[in-house]
Amino acid sequence: MYRKILVTGGTAVTGSALRDIQNEYPGHEFTFIGSKECNLLDRSATAAFVESLKPDAIIHFAAISGGIGLSMKHPASMLRDNVLLNFNILEAARMSGVKKTVMTLTTGMYPPDAPLPLKEDYIHAGPPHDSNYGSSFAKRLVEPAVRAYREEYGMNVIGLVPNGIFGENDNFNENDAPMVPTLIRRFYENRNTSEPLVIWGDGTPLREYTYAKDVARAFMWCLLN
Repeated sequence: MYRKILVTGGTAVTGSALRDIQNEYPGHEFTFIGSKECNLLDRSATAAFVESLKPDAIIHFAAISGGIGLSMKHPASMLRDNVLLNFNILEAARMSGVKKTVMTLTTGMYPPDAPLPLKEDYIHAGPPHDSNYGSSFAKRLVEPAVRAYREEYGMNVIGLVPNGIFGENDNFNENDAPMVPTLIRRFYENRNTSEPLVIWGDGTPLREYTYAKDVARAFMWCLLN
């Protein structure tokens, strides 16, 4: 049913994980794109690219993301750019008649005092953590966007909420890596010293992580089912 599948964010951790396991899905033709192939911040360019490719389905992994340091330094950019990415893809899918679109949210958008285990009902139950409110509000907006595009345009679009993701091709950059690759980098760089490592936080918050290839398989299951 969905032979041609466009995967945005194809060079990042989850997109590249799906690329690595694409042979598990015979009969499907994948196109993986990063920013070099199409600037998804440009609405016209995004619409033209999707129309030229004419995919049957889109899995939208692309996002402007990073660690707490990046989120705290650039809250406006994180909010603006992620909103543009999401709506440019939704509009392109709508105009090109894409049969099914899978959007990506994040558990980082939930209120810090949300009860565990997390439920979808808690998405808008309070403000997100101050350290990443820009990107969090952008991700939260995917939920009403999915509902609105279904109601007004009859689009087949769903939103999935993965937790923390780790795996090969993760972001290990010094200034904007998320928690797991940041720790890996620090441990590696300090492997020959006895100096203590400084880690933000008091150690009490619980964090949940899933291997990128398992996240990719979950997205494919939701697309096909």
